[in-house]
This record gives sequence, structure tokens and C-alpha cells, in this order.
Amino acid sequence: MSETRWQIRDADYARRVHASFARQHFMTLLGARLASVAPGDVVIELPVRADLEQQHGYVHAGACWSIADSAAGYASQTLMAAEDGVLTVELKINLLAPAAGDLVRAHGRVERAGRQLMVGRSDVYAIRDGVEKHVATALGTFMVMPGLRDQP
Repeated sequence: MSETRWQIRDADYARRVHASFARQHFMTLLGARLASVAPGDVVIELPVRADLEQQHGYVHAGACWSIADSAAGYASQTLMAAEDGVLTVELKINLLAPAAGDLVRAHGRVERAGRQLMVGRSDVYAIRDGVEKHVATALGTFMVMPGLRDQP
């Protein structure tokens, strides 16, 4: 995505997103990692383990939802001012296919960047043997929270 599409409010957005992600205990619990950060665009990867699977051997929808939410949320935060935090207002997900693979990847993108609300989407892919399968699409609203700091 071209950086000229978005107004960058914090030149240090990538460092800020990486630092925030590193403090997000739930992503650590899942084993998720930040794969890329660009203006309005974030990718999160989740290596698949047995304890992330549901009873049929697919990655649990909750794990897919979680990385979809964080990818779109952090994509939104890349376009916020340095002192702003982000909170999810709502997120709707369509599960398109069972998530079976060795890795699940959520690609979050900003669709609309407003002063108080951002609209973002995440497409989730299950990857097996290098082949991607589109397994979910999420669309959400994210609130700009002036002065909201990450907890240590």
C-alpha cells in the first residue's frame, strides 16, 4: 500500500506499534507475532499448535478472531497521533472456511481513517505447505483514545 494514501500523525508509528504489541499479554499467550507494520497496514502471524485447535483439529475461531482484531486495530493505530491509544468498538467476522494449516495470518488494513473512529478490516489466511487459504474476513470499528497509554 502506498504511504501517500494516509496522513501519518506519528513518524515513529512502527516503533510504537511494535512496543505496544510486545506488551499485549494475550497475543504472547497465543504465540502470535507481528510480521509487518506499514501505514494503515499490519500483518500478524500465529503458528498453529494443538492447544489452539478446536475438537475437529481446526484452529479455533476465537484465535482467528483475536489476531484479526489486533491486526485491524494496530493498522488503525499506525495512523493515530503518538499520544493516542486504540480500542475496538465492534468487530464482525465472517468465517469462510475451516482454518487448517501450520500458520494463520491476519492482514489488517484501514478502510477509513477518521478523527475519532477508524474502520478496519482483516483477512485471515490459513497456510499449509506454503499454500494460503482465505478462511475469514473481519470488519470493525476502532476508537481513537487520546492520551490512552499502554500498561507496563
